[in-house]
Amino acid sequence: SLSAEAVSLSEVLTECHRMIDGEAQRRHIRMAFPEFNVPCLVHADRTRLKQILINLLSNAIKYNRTAGSVAVTYGLSPTGRIRISIRDTGAGLSPEMLAQLFQPFNRLGQEGSGQEGTGIGLVVAKQLVELLGGEIGVESSVNVGSVFWFELLVASAPQAMANAETNETVLPELQTAGEKIRTLLYVEDNPANLRLVEQIVARRENLNLISAGTGQLGVELARDYRPAVILMDINLPDISGIEALEMLRADPGTAGIPVIAISANAMSHDIHRGMKAGFFHYLTKPIKIDEFNLTLSAALAEVAAAEQALSTERTQ
Repeated sequence: SLSAEAVSLSEVLTECHRMIDGEAQRRHIRMAFPEFNVPCLVHADRTRLKQILINLLSNAIKYNRTAGSVAVTYGLSPTGRIRISIRDTGAGLSPEMLAQLFQPFNRLGQEGSGQEGTGIGLVVAKQLVELLGGEIGVESSVNVGSVFWFELLVASAPQAMANAETNETVLPELQTAGEKIRTLLYVEDNPANLRLVEQIVARRENLNLISAGTGQLGVELARDYRPAVILMDINLPDISGIEALEMLRADPGTAGIPVIAISANAMSHDIHRGMKAGFFHYLTKPIKIDEFNLTLSAALAEVAAAEQALSTERTQ
């Protein structure tokens, strides 16, 4: 039976960290957990959530390499749910092994490894996540490691994501006193992603955020407002973000604006295609706050440098 309520993710992760810390130290595994500067609540059964996390964390430690690492991160997924990810530096899983991963009593050939287990932990974790209205999955590369993730419903306003998906201290406000106010355009049709970026940008006093829900509208707003930087989703309801970028590049009035891709298409060929198309940088979802801030700062710095160069040229 489940008793779902608003549960503090930071409190549950702290408890789980204490529970598995001894095992991690015995195996010389470095652990990294996210910092929470603001509350993050998920809709879950507290006991069952701990059961899911302990199972995934124990596996990440148990099947890791000697002196390896385990990193826990969280963020807002493209579906608007909270995604908790557990990354290890183990041997990784082949496509054949991934296909058998959630089968009961299937230990994927680990029976003779000396590692204890029954082969039902992941099956139970999957059932619990789905009973809570969530989803579970894994991404893995042989000889690199695995990322087990699961998503749960948000139980509070999206501002809880202001420091999501990072293991580092959130950067302080990055604006400079007296700096001119600049316009930032975000072309995005997902309200949850838009709210998250609004929360991040709100920490910068000298940025004014405007948004568009379609690629065509985004191009029109870019022509009207001439934003300093544009954030562009790739999968839009009318045209793709790459098509919108091509339209911006074809217009002399918007051709020089740095455009940053923010997309759930996170495969290496997606990123390569985006960078080849001419994006200033390609960020993947869930958004990593430090990476987002650093990329945005770099784009704004390039804009400022270009303006300074033009001003110097005019005065000569």
